[in-house]
Amino acid sequence: MNAFLRLVAWLLAIVLVTLPVVAVIQGWAGAERWPLRRVLVVGNHERVDATMVRDTVLPYAKRGFFAVRLDEAQVAVAKLPWIEQAEVRKQWPDVLVVRVVEHRPFAWWGEDRLLSERGRIFPSKGVAVPKGLPRFDGPESRSADLVELYNESRAMFAPVGLDVRALRIDPRGSWSMTLSNGAELLVGRDDAKLRLARFARLLPQLAQLGRQLDRVDLRYTNGFALRWQGSSPGPAEPTQVQDNT
Repeated sequence: MNAFLRLVAWLLAIVLVTLPVVAVIQGWAGAERWPLRRVLVVGNHERVDATMVRDTVLPYAKRGFFAVRLDEAQVAVAKLPWIEQAEVRKQWPDVLVVRVVEHRPFAWWGEDRLLSERGRIFPSKGVAVPKGLPRFDGPESRSADLVELYNESRAMFAPVGLDVRALRIDPRGSWSMTLSNGAELLVGRDDAKLRLARFARLLPQLAQLGRQLDRVDLRYTNGFALRWQGSSPGPAEPTQVQDNT
């Protein structure tokens, strides 16, 4: 019996010691004694609304310093417009620090989404989108391939004064592109970089013809087909231009 009483006393002592700690951690007590008084939003951000960030995390700070749910607050902040990454941490004695990384738009993705410079796709709703972004479209798993070909294509066409306005890859892996002069390029599935580089080299010769390109089919082994603006609708006309390189 004495052993039983000692066990009960030992368990009671543990409860009396741990219960206040649990109460503070769970937010049952201590919020008034260890309150979070400030929310500090840090990081390089131009479009993120700092007031909205503070308003979002404040409900999670009401339980006090020890009971704040950092993971839940972090998830809530990450859902705000323009937020690409969020980190929420406590700073003794009364500060909640929210570090945010905002999306930097690189291109449109489809009709209503954007691709960030870090390769993440996010909704455009509620976002003031910068003008002049190129348009991408394709499977999300191919976003890195789209960025790579876009950057390489811009370098190819820059010497002739053209830029890439749109780049697409369909579910079967076939590429197409729109240049800044409005010309549409059908590139195909294979050797996209090689075909684009060959066409870019021959563009100065085509410019001497004094006509504006409408559509170019590069899906030929040894050449391409052209359709000029103002010509009658129909298949592009096969054209051979001498590549002297």
